[in-house]
Amino acid sequence: MDTKLYLSLSILMFLEYAIWGAWMPVLAARLLGPLKMNAKQTGWIYATLPIACIISPLIAGQLADKWVNSEWILAVSHLVGAVLLLAAAYQRKFGSLFIVILLYSLFFAATLPLVNSLMFRQLGKVYTSTAEINANSAKIFIWAPVAWALIGYFLTGWRWIFKTGGEGRDCLILAAVLSAIMGVCCFFMPATPPANAGVAPINKALSMLSNSSFLIFIVLSLVVAGLMQFYFLGTARFMQDMGIPSNNVPAFMAIAQAVQAAATLFLLGILLERLQFKWTLIVGAGCWLLLYLVYVAGKPRWLIVISQSLHGLAYVAFIIVGQIYANTIAPEEIRGSMQALIFAATTGVGLFFGTQLAGMVMDKFNKEGSFQWSKIFMVPALIALVCIIGFLRFFKG
Repeated sequence: MDTKLYLSLSILMFLEYAIWGAWMPVLAARLLGPLKMNAKQTGWIYATLPIACIISPLIAGQLADKWVNSEWILAVSHLVGAVLLLAAAYQRKFGSLFIVILLYSLFFAATLPLVNSLMFRQLGKVYTSTAEINANSAKIFIWAPVAWALIGYFLTGWRWIFKTGGEGRDCLILAAVLSAIMGVCCFFMPATPPANAGVAPINKALSMLSNSSFLIFIVLSLVVAGLMQFYFLGTARFMQDMGIPSNNVPAFMAIAQAVQAAATLFLLGILLERLQFKWTLIVGAGCWLLLYLVYVAGKPRWLIVISQSLHGLAYVAFIIVGQIYANTIAPEEIRGSMQALIFAATTGVGLFFGTQLAGMVMDKFNKEGSFQWSKIFMVPALIALVCIIGFLRFFKG
């Protein structure tokens, strides 16, 4: 791959996920702490991105496939997003913060599928075979978990040095700065004009749902992606309840990002070559099944720690491979809309309803402030098992 192209696409992927990683993991501490919001209000703030992912990707994909260069949409969305993030940093009331974060999420959600579609479009100009495109995309996808982890360490170091963690608005300010940098960088990305789809591209993407195998893929992807919310909402507290010191929890959970980065670089191409799409997706869902079964057992502690690697493997083998599969089967002129469709299904509908389900299950099995973790994690384990059977039985790949 041309060095200039590789650097451009890698910077794009790195900044996209650095922005997300700057605020998403730690904003809840500001909401529940200094702003004194309750858990329900915090949940709705965090629901803004899944809600936005149901709407914005489809609009952005339509624009990118038919009317506007992808890099221009990315630039404008991130520059506007920088202003909204800065505004959000100084909101103290739930109502005003919810509105600002929702507006920001609508712009940021538009960029998530476009980063992928721009990358695939540019790689398609260099490589003719799908195998080559997939293999080289792994070298760019790796920057997503690297960015997420590094920006978290950067923010931690910043707080140690400058003591800004008390108010917690620094995460939003950092995300705003990164968003502004991303917006400027996008103007220098390789030109990615619309593919000039002859019909409304989103309609053509949606028409592919008439294929029963693809419909099964979308539905099961939506469900499996939603199960991630049990991991995100429950893991930190679960670890502490199992006797793991709270100071160690962030580092132990970061094992997932380390494994995700390594698997993206070294394992992704091998999985696609040897297992193809169907069995790679099954392996990904199976990793989450194994993770939740370890959680159901609840011991030993060393196995709980090691099992964090299963989340990283699952993300690569299921989420990233699902995005590659969607790009592979879509005609070139609707690939932006196809990426939008998969993001709307997984990061949008899946995560939104996954959040609601995880919250309800955790509330149901919370007895006098004590979570019954075995019963809680049995729910996503059983759902994952059903999805795996669905892939085995109905998905042709």
